[in-house]
Amino acid sequence: MSEGRPRRIMWLLNHKAARRFEIPMLKRIGFQEIFLPKNFPQDPTFRSADLDYSEDNNLTIPASDLERLNKTDWYGPVSRDVWEIANRHFDLAFFTLHNLDAVESMATGFHGGMLLRAYGLAEGLSYSDVLGLHVGAYGALSQARQRVWLAEAYVGIGAHEKSWLKNHSVYLPLGLANPELKDKWVGSDNRLMFICPDIGFNSYYRGIYDKFRRDFNGIRYTIAGAQPIAMEDTAVTGFLSAQEFEKYMRELKVMFYHSSEPLHVHYHPFEAVRAGMPLVFMAGGMLEKLAGRVLPGQAATIKEARWKIERILREDRKLIDSIRKTQSVLLAAMVPAHLEPHWHEGFQSILANLDEQRALAAENERQKKKVAVIVPVGYRGGSMRAAKLVAEALLVGSRQYGEEVQVVLAHLDDPGIYSDREFDDLATGIQLRPFRWQNISAYQAKDALKLAQRDGWEPRSDRYQVPDDGVNNLLDCHAWVILSDRISSPLLPIRPRIHVVYDYIQRYVDIMQSYQDTPFLTAALDADRVLVTTEFSRSDAIQYAGVRPDRIAKVPMLAPHFKGAPQSAEARTEEYFLWTTNAAPHKNHERALQALSIYYGELDGQLDCWVTGVNSDRLLKMDVKHLDPARKVFRGDRNLSKRIRFLGELSDKRYQSVLGHSAFLWHPGLIDNGTFSVIEAAWFGVPSLASNYPAMQEIDRQFDLGLTMFEPTNVEKMAEKLKWMEENLDQSRRSLPDQRTLEGQNLSTLAGAYWAEVREWL
Repeated sequence: MSEGRPRRIMWLLNHKAARRFEIPMLKRIGFQEIFLPKNFPQDPTFRSADLDYSEDNNLTIPASDLERLNKTDWYGPVSRDVWEIANRHFDLAFFTLHNLDAVESMATGFHGGMLLRAYGLAEGLSYSDVLGLHVGAYGALSQARQRVWLAEAYVGIGAHEKSWLKNHSVYLPLGLANPELKDKWVGSDNRLMFICPDIGFNSYYRGIYDKFRRDFNGIRYTIAGAQPIAMEDTAVTGFLSAQEFEKYMRELKVMFYHSSEPLHVHYHPFEAVRAGMPLVFMAGGMLEKLAGRVLPGQAATIKEARWKIERILREDRKLIDSIRKTQSVLLAAMVPAHLEPHWHEGFQSILANLDEQRALAAENERQKKKVAVIVPVGYRGGSMRAAKLVAEALLVGSRQYGEEVQVVLAHLDDPGIYSDREFDDLATGIQLRPFRWQNISAYQAKDALKLAQRDGWEPRSDRYQVPDDGVNNLLDCHAWVILSDRISSPLLPIRPRIHVVYDYIQRYVDIMQSYQDTPFLTAALDADRVLVTTEFSRSDAIQYAGVRPDRIAKVPMLAPHFKGAPQSAEARTEEYFLWTTNAAPHKNHERALQALSIYYGELDGQLDCWVTGVNSDRLLKMDVKHLDPARKVFRGDRNLSKRIRFLGELSDKRYQSVLGHSAFLWHPGLIDNGTFSVIEAAWFGVPSLASNYPAMQEIDRQFDLGLTMFEPTNVEKMAEKLKWMEENLDQSRRSLPDQRTLEGQNLSTLAGAYWAEVREWL
């Protein structure tokens, strides 16, 4: 419990009968402030649900926070800002397994104690089994196991659970709000009463219905229970109001309860007993356990049950009186005063354990955490720059929060990709660590997760991979932030995995076979969090990759603080414009060269084109099939070889010098997550001509760049825009943002957004 405020609990259920007992019981043991959910799914399984606002007046939390909680759907994934409200005000929360996405959301978002309210399941099925249907929910809940309790409504429910859940079970018995006997039964209607809802669409209840009709054929009966799909059987009443239900129990001769489930019981048998109605029920179930002995209304077989029911319908007063006289023992097992000591004892254990966990958590908080930023493939150029920026943002953002972490930038251990000077510009305080990917079998993966106390985890792939850093596979880092989704095999889920996914180019450009991106999509689906920098990529992550919206967070685009003279301090030769590119298919080489051919041939273009970027010095010499059309265009126009100069990859200092002396920057790419080169150009007072697609539009808006844009598929318009830029350079420069505007989007300003997303996983 947080100091300085009352104990508060969230009861995130809508079951009307259970609420009538459990809310008063919570108050009896000291919880005077209880939050109740204000909505529930429009689902037939919620036939016993309703809304209750009565506890809102007792909550001493800000009205705005309560309003937000009341509007929240607790039966689906809950947003982080709502969990932050819950964490500020509440110590504990009851929940059920109705929606496993919601369970995962709670396990990762709520920092208090979590009580899985267990009213019992069908024999042979455990709560661990249900959780096991959802890898994310099972993993998140088992990782938070020290703050999770199986709140048993009946003794023995946890007996067949996985050890982590069974060992954290607590007995909080379910009772009746009002167990007093109200004998109003007259039995004037000579029919049998049976309760069976949802017959028309639920196969489980349909089976019960069909069996009941076979077993009691020839006996007059009425079947009550809500029926979302109307039944042609005239014996099926459908939904009954409270008054109608009481009338049936008062007037019908006998109720039959079919269930012999040892760990679950419904409310209606107790309601019949309380009304004084004779109850015939099957042996072996919860009613027999609660009675503690064999009652006259108990039947070992259907044949015996039918025999007793027929005697009651024939007015066998001896049997009727015997059943009515003895069955009240079932109510005694549900009396609140008898059950209260168990609730006191259970919550004393819960709160003591929770206080201990919070003390340990506070001690862990005092120890500096470590985050790995993993570059999974041999990225260089802009992609590596993005990785460095994310690493620096986490370091700076954690300091701004007063929670400084150690940041490790992990890159492939390959001297053929990275030179000794590749990381000279890495921010001070970031540790560099090379690694190689190591593949492990599903068996090894399961063994590793078991050692990490994830004993219930089951592999879904034949192999997994871990980053082998020569030390301990980056396990000294408490979270892994992976730059992109380019993972060939699933990562071992031994640490929280946050993927930064910049784009889904393969959705728009034919750069791989349709099946080849399956591992990449799987990486995003398996991630604990997916970070994107544009709404365009967020939409793709949802629609194309299938990532749940609540697992995605949009963070601002980061641009480095460029060194050198800003704006137009350096003189320009204005003899050329700069084209930044590489060999990737989405760079639109063929159309770009066609536009240049028109620009020089038909429009008498006066500016040369200088080309820079990774491998750009041998761009048209590479043995890459998708560049064949571009090579054909280049070889077919002698102007291009005269006017285009291929520079290759330049050092930052050399690149900025070339950029600073250029007339403008040209970005003719087809589609991607945008390019930071236009931001760098603006810093040096160089305008940009860029393709018009969603990500570039978002960059233009965020940094107020004043970009001139064109459609990347129309070569004539592209050429005309090149000529327009040549003739309107002064106008383009006047559209550039001033230094203050660019400074307003610096890393220091935006870093906190990155840290806010990662800190939750530590």
